[in-house]
Amino acid sequence: MKWKKLGKIFDPTEHVLPNGCKEFAQSPQCLVFDDFVRIYFSTRSIDSKNGKYLSHIAFVDMSKDFRNVIRVSDRPVIPLGELGCFDEHGIFPMNVLRHDNLVLGYTCGWNRRVSVSVDTAIGLAISRDGGLTFQRTGPGPVMGATLHEPCLVGDAFVKRIGDRFHMWYIFGTGWKRYADNTTPDRTYKIGHAESADGMNWTKEEARQIIADRLGEDESQALPSVIEISGRYHMFFCYRQSFDFRTNAQRGYRIGHAWSDDLKNWTRDDAGLSLETTAGDWDSDMQCYPHVTECDGNIYLLYNGNAFGRQGFGLALLER
Repeated sequence: MKWKKLGKIFDPTEHVLPNGCKEFAQSPQCLVFDDFVRIYFSTRSIDSKNGKYLSHIAFVDMSKDFRNVIRVSDRPVIPLGELGCFDEHGIFPMNVLRHDNLVLGYTCGWNRRVSVSVDTAIGLAISRDGGLTFQRTGPGPVMGATLHEPCLVGDAFVKRIGDRFHMWYIFGTGWKRYADNTTPDRTYKIGHAESADGMNWTKEEARQIIADRLGEDESQALPSVIEISGRYHMFFCYRQSFDFRTNAQRGYRIGHAWSDDLKNWTRDDAGLSLETTAGDWDSDMQCYPHVTECDGNIYLLYNGNAFGRQGFGLALLER
């Protein structure tokens, strides 16, 4: 695969966002319309109670060549969860797909903890107005921690293939302190689940489907799957589980794997090459990929340095 980088296409600091958000446009997720594309992303506000971040979903509508901004959402796409719920402190990311004249939104809800910083679970919300707003199917998640996946279930990417829904997601393998007097860091891997109705899911529990490249402390996130010429391709991001926030050598990079049966995946990071230039917006980090097809072209949306603080960019698959 040869990808042509088209540069950064959206900077949240150049627009007025709902919920008082000013920075971050993380995990761009695309919904294609007849004459434009809607890109959902997670942005952040400051919790006035404690000064910590709250993650909210917003969107930007762009022309189908991804060159021009048409509009930015001026009201919340979905409110945060109620007191004590799994998504009380944030939603990041939200994956969207059309089904039965509705738009389904699979959310990753965040809630703060005491001994560790957060936990996550996957919720389902439905839009009946073309994706402008979403309403939860209930206050709890549709998929969360289980016996052998004890924490950090999230990052759902869902496709309907035949008569089945397929979900690729992440699950936490645990938390660890890698040095004295440091806060715990988390590790997570990519898993797979299936459903007949998109709400009740059967996991291949605790089966890591993508092989590690960096060893057992590799964290994998944000799977995104597309079929190209009869073969399924997954794009995701991976990093070391500690010392990754400011150390560019240990931070996120985008990985790739392929499958012919949706079950067994061959990792092939060489199949994705996004070259970097020192000092550029994505020179230190490339993360949170989302692959989509639009007007016969295949695009890869992704975030750059500082986990998408200054927005997201685009690459085009040259075929």
